[in-house]
Amino acid sequence: MSTRWLDPEERAAWLRFAAVMELLPGALDAQLRRDAGLSHFDYFVLAMLSEAPEHTLRMTALAQKTNATLPRLSHVVNKLEGRGLVERFPCPEDGRATNARLTDRGWDLVVETAPGHVETVRHLVLDGLSRTQVRQLARISDAMLARLDPEGRMQALINPDASPSVD
Repeated sequence: MSTRWLDPEERAAWLRFAAVMELLPGALDAQLRRDAGLSHFDYFVLAMLSEAPEHTLRMTALAQKTNATLPRLSHVVNKLEGRGLVERFPCPEDGRATNARLTDRGWDLVVETAPGHVETVRHLVLDGLSRTQVRQLARISDAMLARLDPEGRMQALINPDASPSVD
């Protein structure tokens, strides 16, 4: 099989996209650490719980929504528990499973932090784009997600009703 090297236009697009992938996580982390003492992943876990019914999810469902392994998620939830932001308890429907719930303190932190985070996302990503480019970004992201996530595990972020069951 011969290598299909990038042509100059593809290489230019790839290098720009690679630069965005390198710089954006650090910029989002910096804002969240400054404003709330959270990493972007910490905030993402809290945000997913904030959107769940009764602010509660099984750890397996939370792992799916955050694209985390259970060991990584358990480590982060343990840290968030230590700050009083999340609590874990046995799942009433299945004693073998564990639920995570956002505490009132966790909810308050999400509510307090969300405006600054949204403003950062707007400033770094969306405000520099026209409405047409925002729609194009959504379509381009969908095309990449179709290859990166063919099972649609992360689809719950875009369309919560499309999420496969994790029981």
